Amino acid sequence: MVTKNKKIFGLIGYPVKHSLSAYMHNAAFEYLGLQAHYELFEVPPPQLEDFFKNINTNNIYGLNVTIPHKESVMKFVELDFDSTHIQHIRAINTILNKNGKLIGYNTDIGGFSLDLLEKFNPQHKTVALFGAGGAARAVVYALYKLKAKEIYVYDINREKLGSLLEMMKKIDSSYPIFGVNSVSDLDIKQKDLLINATPVGMKETDPCLIDESMIHKNIFIYDLIYNPKETRLLKLAKQVKARYSNGLGMLLYQGILAFKLFTGREAPEEVMKEALWSHL
Repeated sequence: MVTKNKKIFGLIGYPVKHSLSAYMHNAAFEYLGLQAHYELFEVPPPQLEDFFKNINTNNIYGLNVTIPHKESVMKFVELDFDSTHIQHIRAINTILNKNGKLIGYNTDIGGFSLDLLEKFNPQHKTVALFGAGGAARAVVYALYKLKAKEIYVYDINREKLGSLLEMMKKIDSSYPIFGVNSVSDLDIKQKDLLINATPVGMKETDPCLIDESMIHKNIFIYDLIYNPKETRLLKLAKQVKARYSNGLGMLLYQGILAFKLFTGREAPEEVMKEALWSHL
């Protein structure tokens, strides 16, 4: 922890060493002359409850949340009453400590939407999605609001997949979203957009989620992972000359939205962007 006169913000997850969030937020704090510091909190799941018991003692005023805690932290917070979507998706990525009361928000939805729309409009498009965890829940909700035509989802964890489908059933029972039993069942060659919302690709040893025969050059491939800058999936996209993006823009935009929640100030977008790009 840094000096006590500074407000502490940070990212909680496991792992978090790869994260660039601290560079982005600390650059913004310094630029605006705020007495605040952003840290990385690597907290294994068994230690999550103890971390939240000590949150006030440790002078923590706000948190971002990443894998694998986006759903499990729900039990430690109250929901932002203006964000009814969180009650549906049951996943948060931002927590604000208001005088000891922890309020949960989700800036992943807005961050993903803003970044995707700069590169690809999913309206009336068909989507294949890897993952059904907290990030995927935000992605599916965003795609639904952006009027994607239909979504096919694969996750090795059948319980998470079922929970995601149940979430959308409650939001709009007529919306065409389907869980599949295998990667091949995603039928990616017939899709307009492929999204990876799993951590597969963060490690050098991770396999590629698909092979070249499964995709076509007219598909847009979006990987929420931003470090490494090019996962095996994105290298494959480049190889077949398909358009693609990593999740750095999503990180930036969700961070901008979180920064305003943390400070009540408009985020210095260019300062935060430069901090991210220079450290990638």
